[in-house]
Amino acid sequence: MNALAKIILACCIAASPAALAAETATAIFAGGCFWCIEADFEKLDGVIDVESGYIGGSTANPTYQQVSAGGTGHAEAVRVRYDPRRVGYEKLLDYFWRHIDPTVKDRQFCDIGSQYRSAIFYQNDAEKKLAQDSLRALEKSGKFAHIYTEIVAAATFYPAEDYHQDYYKKNPVRYQFYRTSCGRDARVKSLWGDH
Repeated sequence: MNALAKIILACCIAASPAALAAETATAIFAGGCFWCIEADFEKLDGVIDVESGYIGGSTANPTYQQVSAGGTGHAEAVRVRYDPRRVGYEKLLDYFWRHIDPTVKDRQFCDIGSQYRSAIFYQNDAEKKLAQDSLRALEKSGKFAHIYTEIVAAATFYPAEDYHQDYYKKNPVRYQFYRTSCGRDARVKSLWGDH
């Protein structure tokens, strides 16, 4: 095999889906309406893709109707696929905290119910430790009297229906109306300032 053929082969292997998957990692967060937290995370440098879905409940393959009714135990959540060479899990945690209201239980902004709870779903011991450390640091800061965000082991993540994925891109007017009328950005700013 000549040198040019070796270079071409190396490029093809490096760009294969398996090679790309090996160079990426995932993180799972629940921060209220998944349309909003998906839109927030997709703005962060190093994030490759964000998928809306459901996690933390007892029903297999739940639908949006089931989850939003509050009977399955799932939370609306996002699975963030990222490049750990460009953004670390600690940065994702910090970014997550600054885009939610950790001071309320079983709600976020105008959405009420356990399906809108805030949570960090860790996938391994390293993520668990970093998540717990970030929570302790926030508690120690004294910024909030109480923090209700859960740190729990990730169970099965069920992708939401196609129409929920990239909702903010597909329906920008409806999305912006919802986000504004729900008071998300105003509340985040009152809690965290200008990030």
